[in-house]
Amino acid sequence: MVDLPPEHFDFRGFVRALPDRPGVYSMRGERGELLYVGKARRLRARVGSYFRRAGQSAKTRALMSRVKDIQVTVTRTEAEALLLESNLIKAHRPRYNVVLRDDKSYPYVHLTGNHAFARIRFYRGAFRRDGRLFGPYPNAGAVRAALKELQRLFRRRVCEAADFARRERPCLQHQLGRCSAPCVGLIAQADYAQDVRDAVRFLEGFGQEVIEDLAARMEQAAERLEFERAAVFRGRIARLRQVAARQDVSTQGGDVDVLAVAMEGGTAVLSLGLVRGGQHLGHQVFTPQLPLDTTAAELRTAFLSQHYEQVPPPAEILLDGDIEDAVLLGEALSVAAGHGVALRQPQRGQRMRWVELARTNAAEALRLRQSGGANLKIRLDDLAVALDLPEAPRRLECFDISHTQGEATVGSCVVFDGNGPVKSAYRRFNIATAAGGDDYGALRETLRRRYERSVRDEAALPDVSFIDGGRGQLAVAEAVLAELGLGGIRLVGVAKGPARKAGEEQLFLPGEVEPLRLDPHRPALHLIQQIRDEAHRFAITGHRQRRARARNRSMLEDIPGLGPKRRQQLLRQFGGLPQLMRAGVAELSQVPGISDSLARKIHAELHPEST
Repeated sequence: MVDLPPEHFDFRGFVRALPDRPGVYSMRGERGELLYVGKARRLRARVGSYFRRAGQSAKTRALMSRVKDIQVTVTRTEAEALLLESNLIKAHRPRYNVVLRDDKSYPYVHLTGNHAFARIRFYRGAFRRDGRLFGPYPNAGAVRAALKELQRLFRRRVCEAADFARRERPCLQHQLGRCSAPCVGLIAQADYAQDVRDAVRFLEGFGQEVIEDLAARMEQAAERLEFERAAVFRGRIARLRQVAARQDVSTQGGDVDVLAVAMEGGTAVLSLGLVRGGQHLGHQVFTPQLPLDTTAAELRTAFLSQHYEQVPPPAEILLDGDIEDAVLLGEALSVAAGHGVALRQPQRGQRMRWVELARTNAAEALRLRQSGGANLKIRLDDLAVALDLPEAPRRLECFDISHTQGEATVGSCVVFDGNGPVKSAYRRFNIATAAGGDDYGALRETLRRRYERSVRDEAALPDVSFIDGGRGQLAVAEAVLAELGLGGIRLVGVAKGPARKAGEEQLFLPGEVEPLRLDPHRPALHLIQQIRDEAHRFAITGHRQRRARARNRSMLEDIPGLGPKRRQQLLRQFGGLPQLMRAGVAELSQVPGISDSLARKIHAELHPEST
């Protein structure tokens, strides 16, 4: 049964008043939140179809049960509607739309255009017009590999303009054979420009033409008896052939994107293969927000319309299956790109092999998601729902305090991201200012030391910080963040339930009177328990280590003639203080640096009752 919006809103009249023109419709919930954005060739017919209950999918029924308002925007063409739909989805990430999770910009190879001796460098950021961009590449590693190869092949400079201007002698890159040293005049501008043209043709996929041209120049140099110059060309040809063999260069130059989808059990992965200049550069994996009953065709269509809003599409996009409105989508992409964009499903040849490779990568990525990574992804998504976050958190931190009757107090901070624990980011804090047993003071010192570092060094901040404790610990955390002027961090106090059993945790949130209790089976609660337990483990391990060190020092430091090095030697030799205390005088005297008299003194200090 579909719950219609409030009675004062006449949906039948609203639908009848809609124009039979292209446009975009936005469906909103009770609080005005955007639930779904769609495009239409004819707004009246498309919006009206949502109120015909017969044959509705589960996704549509769930959506319409929450819709309380609909807004429309008329466009001149359906292609314009498609582009506007994509912009709105990217900006607002509606719950019932397919939304791409990976929004990071792609890296490029950038050939500068504002210098007599052009520089080739790594670039990531907004699309720029100065010089030329080659790519995109699937990741930074692929760009750096390409730059390294370009340096070896064409010896282009990589230094900044300021370094170029003040250099008086060749740098290390020249000595390594990776730069022709134009900064000190070791190559003529015309020869450097020719090498730049060769590098550009190589990046465009015309490596075979470059090889043929180099071969002709090698023969000309040999005829002029310029054997050293001919040898340079010969070496460059050999390396180019090695690169071509390794990268499986296509016989046709050009840029191609290859898209494949893998779906199973409500989980989906898209693999985008990047072919630039006929060279297969690798794959980029995307994990979209997937509404109920989404088909593979819908997923491909949503990806194409959203992804190429910021990334210029190549002239050819290969697909592993059908899409919706293929003609319209091709037209919209062509308008956005400023050149023709062909959407194809190849059936044979090299392009079909690229599609099969993309399918293999998508299937493997899906398998990995459905193992450990998928479980974490589900937990993070559910945590976003439980805490009413706009999206799944990317960084979580949890704090705990450990001590024994106020002795050797240690604060811990553990960090989780989308891949699980980030142990390199874990931190322990030996509490120095708080009195023994003052948990609030110890927590205050821990939080201040952790976040003062972020303020000072602009280090990463979490989306959510969990505090092991109840309302009092939460108040301490709020006060510390307020003192430091840090906002945008969701604080959550995690307290054990009345029976202190797992599954009965109470979550204290700022501004909320009553604690939040999650169902014991919810993935979000399992994640909270995991990070809370990890913070406790890390804290208590640090506390025990600190307490052991303190006790070892307290018993050994007062022995005359026993300095720090000898204390360390004793503890290392016997494996700790308990084993040391069981040793006799004869065993003690066997330790290097420990005389018979010192051994007797140590034994007497450790066993005062026997003297």
